[in-house]
Amino acid sequence: MSSEWDKLIPRPKSKFLEVECPNCNNTQVVFSHSSRIVKCHICGEILAKPSGGKAIIKGEVKNEYG
Repeated sequence: MSSEWDKLIPRPKSKFLEVECPNCNNTQVVFSHSSRIVKCHICGEILAKPSGGKAIIKGEVKNEYG
């Protein structure tokens, strides 16, 4: 039954990512298709840059949600 629903209802390709800052090792949740520059709350380092679709992630991805 679930395979029938998977064919009928498409799943989103976007996710929320837990990214670790390369400078201060702070972890922060970032949207994978972010349309704005995302900076670290602690040191201000850029963690994600928009690229017209998927964002370019500058830090290390620790977890994926979604």
